[in-house]
Amino acid sequence: MRFHYFAYGSNMLTARLRARCPSARPVGRAEVADFALAFNKRGRDDSGKATLARSTQGHPRSYGVLFEMDAAELGQLDRIEGVDKGYERKDAFAVRLLDGGGTVHARTYRATLTDDRLKPYDWYLALVIAGAREHRLDAAYVATLRRVAFATDPQPARPGRKAAIGALAAAGIADYRALLAD
Repeated sequence: MRFHYFAYGSNMLTARLRARCPSARPVGRAEVADFALAFNKRGRDDSGKATLARSTQGHPRSYGVLFEMDAAELGQLDRIEGVDKGYERKDAFAVRLLDGGGTVHARTYRATLTDDRLKPYDWYLALVIAGAREHRLDAAYVATLRRVAFATDPQPARPGRKAAIGALAAAGIADYRALLAD
């Protein structure tokens, strides 16, 4: 049995998600209405991680990637997403496929605790940008991601940073800092 997963943060990068959940296969680009991307979910490393924040201002849209995965990996996905540790799983989250596939109800994760003072670390934001570029999300959206204020990780030996750099390298990105400046 398989399920759909909507990734909008660092898991958009296929190499990152597949290193964590090997069955993940991209289905296509997708969007959600009435949500804005925010980097205000507190990560275990005290930096800002991505979440979708409901918004009623204007006509906000957030973009991401719809993946299909084996049901056997749902528990692993819950662990890496931090269910009950700042994120909750949404099992029937409506997303619209951008390439004519209509609306799909997918699993996704949203923050339960946020702090607007947080910033993503540079390597984390690079993962998000790399995933957006890999799946050819709208250029204006990628430009918006590049304008997100970020912090340099004060612990260069952090395991999460090393894993992120490894996923970026697996995607053919040798210098993640270049993604932030493009």
